[in-house]
Amino acid sequence: MKKWFMCLLMAGLIASTALAKETRKPKTQNPTPAKKVQAAPRPAQVKKEAAPAPQNEAPFQALIVMEAGTGKILEEINPHLKHPLASVTKLMTACIVMEKLQSGATQLTDKVAISAASSKMGGSQVYLKQGETFSLEELMKAVMVASGNDAAHAVAEHIAGTQEAFVEEMNKKAKSLGMNDSDFHSVHGLPPAAGQIADASSCHDLMLLSRELLKYPKLLEWTSIQTETFRDGAFIMNNHNKIIGKLPGTDGFKTGFYSNAGFNVVATAKKDGLRLVVAVLGSPSARIRDGIAIEKFKKYWAKYNMVPLAQKGQGVGEKIALPDGETQSFQAVAASDFSYPVLKEKMAAVKKELHLPREIKGGVEAGQKVGDIVFTFENETLATVDLVAPAQIKKLGFFKRMLRRIGLG
Repeated sequence: MKKWFMCLLMAGLIASTALAKETRKPKTQNPTPAKKVQAAPRPAQVKKEAAPAPQNEAPFQALIVMEAGTGKILEEINPHLKHPLASVTKLMTACIVMEKLQSGATQLTDKVAISAASSKMGGSQVYLKQGETFSLEELMKAVMVASGNDAAHAVAEHIAGTQEAFVEEMNKKAKSLGMNDSDFHSVHGLPPAAGQIADASSCHDLMLLSRELLKYPKLLEWTSIQTETFRDGAFIMNNHNKIIGKLPGTDGFKTGFYSNAGFNVVATAKKDGLRLVVAVLGSPSARIRDGIAIEKFKKYWAKYNMVPLAQKGQGVGEKIALPDGETQSFQAVAASDFSYPVLKEKMAAVKKELHLPREIKGGVEAGQKVGDIVFTFENETLATVDLVAPAQIKKLGFFKRMLRRIGLG
């Protein structure tokens, strides 16, 4: 009995010693997947750790840079994004006015009477009063310099009778230019009221419009004005396009802003023969918008040269024999000008190929096409320019031709 009791006591001591050793082991020596899950950080910490590294977002919604002469796009981001225009809308208003002036349908000296509706336009204005009268040119300066909503409304009424009729012309013109991302609902670009739709376009479409506007030097004369008086000096208009004062060579076009549209601009400037157009839509501030535009102008002026590849009237190639003509040879000339923006380091990559006959029978008329010159750049055809006779050269009569052939003519 005593022996049996001693065995039980020894077994108990061994078991208690083993248990004590087990409880003294560190918990991390034998972790389990369940313990890892339980030790996970709080939800807020998980979200912070799982978030991707912050990315620098572009400080605009869309941007484009174009060389104006050829329409070559040098840079574009979201070119077809349809975006509210705000007062950039007035560029299409100006386009209709310039077209009417060119056709003779209206004159800059036209007297425009201010209606009650025009006098009640809000936003940017020159504070027109019902019954006042101004010339069309005075009002167009107010539109393009001071961004006068009241002036834009008065001009539209004068030309089309109503704002609605004028807007119809704006949309019709936009379609004719291929501006398929564009819809116009006003002549001024004010924020739409409840139930109305915002005037909208894309950078791509604004480049099509810009090339059309550049046909009118008078418009650039207005958009390049920094300060102008109105109402016989009683009101001073300051151009909303501050890029004009900051970057030499800038002479257009227009800015726009309201909260849902952000800060927009379509600007154009020229340096050393290279005219660029830059559009920036949806920037968070005027300072950022203008800074981006200026940076793009400087960047591409530094990278590109505008190369005059053909000049109208300039002689090209060897003389062409004209054995039957009063003059026995002539040099063809270019029928038109052609310049192209070329990266400065790739000037040598521009090639030209002449297509001219050695001889022409009979005579030629002034301006008659006799050949062409094809310009290529890295296997891409840039343009084909016709080569023409510079003047009329009549064919000799039969007897004079015979005398010439025997050496007596």
